[in-house]
Amino acid sequence: MSTAKSPAPDIAPVEKKKKSESSTRQYIDALLEQSYRHLFGPTATPEQPRKPEVVSIARLKGLLSAYLKSSDLAQIKEAFHFSDEAHLGQYRQSGQPYITHPVAVAEICAEWKLDPQSVMAALLHDVMEDQGVTKAELAERFGPKVAELVDGLSKLDKMEFRSREEAQAESFRKMLLAMARDVRVILVKLADRLHNMRTLGVTAMEKRRRVARETLDIYAPIANRLGLNNTYRELQDLSFANYYPRRYATLDKAVKAARGNRREVVGKILDAVQKSLKEGGVKAEVYGREKTLYSIYNKMRDKQLSFSQVLDVYGFRVVVDANVQCYMALGILHGLYKPVPGKFKDYIAIPKLNGYQSLHTTLVGPFGTPIEFQIRTRRMHQIAEAGVAAHWLYKNGGADMNDVQKHAHQWLQSLLDIQSETGDSTEFLEHVKIDLFPDAVYVFTPKARILALPRGATALDFAYAVHSDLGNQCVAVKVNNELLPLRTELKNGDIVEVITAPYSKPNPAWLGFVRTGKARSAIRHYLKTMRFGESVQLGERLVEQALKSYGLNAAEISQEIWDKLAQWTGNKDRQEIFADIGLGRRVAAVMAKRLAVLISGKDGENETLDEAEALRLEEAVSAPVLITGTEGMSVQFAPCCRPIPGDNIMGYIGIGMGMAIHTTDCRVARRIHRKDPTRWIDVAWSPQPGRLFDVAVKILVRHNRGVFARVAADITASDANIVHIAMDDVMPQESAQLRFIIQVSDRVHLANVMRRVRTNPDVIRVARERPGERHQDELHAAHAMRVTRDRGGEY
Repeated sequence: MSTAKSPAPDIAPVEKKKKSESSTRQYIDALLEQSYRHLFGPTATPEQPRKPEVVSIARLKGLLSAYLKSSDLAQIKEAFHFSDEAHLGQYRQSGQPYITHPVAVAEICAEWKLDPQSVMAALLHDVMEDQGVTKAELAERFGPKVAELVDGLSKLDKMEFRSREEAQAESFRKMLLAMARDVRVILVKLADRLHNMRTLGVTAMEKRRRVARETLDIYAPIANRLGLNNTYRELQDLSFANYYPRRYATLDKAVKAARGNRREVVGKILDAVQKSLKEGGVKAEVYGREKTLYSIYNKMRDKQLSFSQVLDVYGFRVVVDANVQCYMALGILHGLYKPVPGKFKDYIAIPKLNGYQSLHTTLVGPFGTPIEFQIRTRRMHQIAEAGVAAHWLYKNGGADMNDVQKHAHQWLQSLLDIQSETGDSTEFLEHVKIDLFPDAVYVFTPKARILALPRGATALDFAYAVHSDLGNQCVAVKVNNELLPLRTELKNGDIVEVITAPYSKPNPAWLGFVRTGKARSAIRHYLKTMRFGESVQLGERLVEQALKSYGLNAAEISQEIWDKLAQWTGNKDRQEIFADIGLGRRVAAVMAKRLAVLISGKDGENETLDEAEALRLEEAVSAPVLITGTEGMSVQFAPCCRPIPGDNIMGYIGIGMGMAIHTTDCRVARRIHRKDPTRWIDVAWSPQPGRLFDVAVKILVRHNRGVFARVAADITASDANIVHIAMDDVMPQESAQLRFIIQVSDRVHLANVMRRVRTNPDVIRVARERPGERHQDELHAAHAMRVTRDRGGEY
């Protein structure tokens, strides 16, 4: 079959070539378009390239000229030109030139009347992060202070982190520490965040929610803590609008609708208040204010209310000239409308944590509507709105600082304290978040000094707020002259006295109830330091004992040998080896064997010990390790047998848990010993133990009135401390089983306590509780009762 072929094969290569040229041209056009958009903005095309927009700084100049000198304006103009050149060709997602953002941030700083260096830092705050300008370049051109501010505002984008959260936490840590050195860092950062929140609507929903959540958790509370109330409220409302846009829109619509309905009521109240104050001789400015949507939303959510049930949407502010007029105005208002009981707060006498001062009172107005009034002086009003930005001195402290600046300075110093005791950036951020809680309680020291603490703070938080050493040595507290537990939550007006003892140490259980970041970081820091130090001491003692089997003295071993051992184990130094042994990560016998090999000069790189040989080496140690009871966290007394001085004991080196002390007849210890005999060492009690020890005692008593109190009194009279009391639920009707955990010095002391308790006629039997015996208690109790009846009531 020889048919004529179609000419298609001759045409196909030509079509393929045309198609290839078309694809190349499209690719080049796309590259050109992308380049034009990069250079001239998102809407630019090669055919109609977007011309660079000229950004005006006329408004910024107008704001700055009101309070700065012409020489300062010249420096700020130079910073603008530098930033404009650095950001040339860079555009925001809205399509505007990027320079519009630094200019807007600078305008906010100018509205707060910040100094020239702060405004320059606002204009330059992104040039290091986005454009690669170095700190040295900025320092050379604009001075070291401006360079420090810009550096504090720059994120750590060049470093590698394991997660986004870790990178964010480390950037926060850097910024907050820079803020602790110079508060202007956070003022510029708040201005930056405020403008970003105002223009967040063009970004993707996921990013909007993330940034809004971050603002609510960190930046809004910081603004509140520094007294920038206007910024604080705006950041909250903008975060609410971006995090819950539908809820925000619905609530905004409801407030606007209610505005018309309540206008008549508001006007009537305003006229009545102004008339009453004038008649009372108090010159004041009175004006109504509307609560923010976020505060209304919070009230609806927290109290489960509908919008119609939130009556106090509107409030009034009374601004007077002097402090005494605040209280005069308060009296006039209370005469005009009835006050709501419990709704009066005097923040003038006792300012808030951020230095805010005002009188707050809630009155029942016309038609039964509750109305909130804030009464303050003009100076208080200025500080309430601008906080530390109101004539901030930009100093580290001094006698000429006002109250707001002093409060801010104290908080910034506390950040440095927390930083010094915290190694992890995420942990540092956690402590700072805790400290940013706006609510507070105000308590007094015995010398009438006022301390402000976060709501829910305990007596132990108070001790750490006074001084870290006071908290570390705290053993008890008196609240209003009454001895109470350390976990007691404080209330407004409490007078707190801290009782200390030099032997006292922080307890890990304290972390479960302390409220402040300072207390939490101080406790964690102490426990980490103490655990390492105690583990080093224990490990050193164990190695010294193990070396005796080879006739070696640890003090005579050269540093070179220790360095070789550290190289063999992978530790940094001798201290770290001892810590690993004390924590049970290494066996002392193995380390002693290795040291002996190194000293002898033999090649023992591959020499290891099997379990049997390690056990023989441990048994060869001539003297047991002495236990005093004061070793701390590295030596723990097993709760299964609760050993006390006088008991035969043995020590178990658990992996990463230090050493646990058991009695030799402990069933739990025997079971562990069968599974892993190499980790047990000989221990003995020191001739003079340095503390009291817990021991469990069970007492079978007759069910008579007052027997519980009489038994407890007998134990106390024997100079023993009762730690815990319990009573079994299911027992024969004639008797009850009481279980005590008491503290004694040794077995002789315990015998004296038990002898004293047996003299009580209501006591049938008393014994030290051993592990595994509890399930037999009912049989013992029934048997004891039968014996008692058989003997005519005597046992």
